[in-house]
Amino acid sequence: MRHSKTLILGGVRSGKSRLAERLATESGAQVAYIATARAQDEEMRARIAAHRARRPEHWRLIEEPYRLASTLHEYAQAGHCVLVDCLTLWLTNLLTAGDRTVLEREARALLMTLPTLAGRVILVSNETNMGVIPLGELNRRYCDEAGRLHQDLAEICDCVILTIAGLPQILKGDCV
Repeated sequence: MRHSKTLILGGVRSGKSRLAERLATESGAQVAYIATARAQDEEMRARIAAHRARRPEHWRLIEEPYRLASTLHEYAQAGHCVLVDCLTLWLTNLLTAGDRTVLEREARALLMTLPTLAGRVILVSNETNMGVIPLGELNRRYCDEAGRLHQDLAEICDCVILTIAGLPQILKGDCV
């Protein structure tokens, strides 16, 4: 496979998920889709439904809001493609889990596991740090953690794309 580890960043409704889904489809491989969202309110349920309606029915769906590294380890294999959507929802789940050490443990596990995985892995995440610094300790911690995670993942991944208005901007690699 041309690129085995791809990170796609972008703002809300930037086209990052559509791009990731297109790349997964074009890989020609069997696709496992790891969804990190939790349907806690009507608006999130509607977003999840829209994503489901867009995905091919033959893709395998794994819903995992916390244990991403072990789930990737379980499903990533040669000749397959695993798409994770999205890392910032996963990060939110970990930040609000009530145990401050779970985020550090799971993020470290992801960063250590990712380089060892076989097959193609596509990671989708919201780029949140291009605007005003948010109010509140939890909001600032979220932005700090997302920024650190994105930097660490960008170093590991051989392809990094920033999606703006549906247009992929290649930051690293020959990706699209």
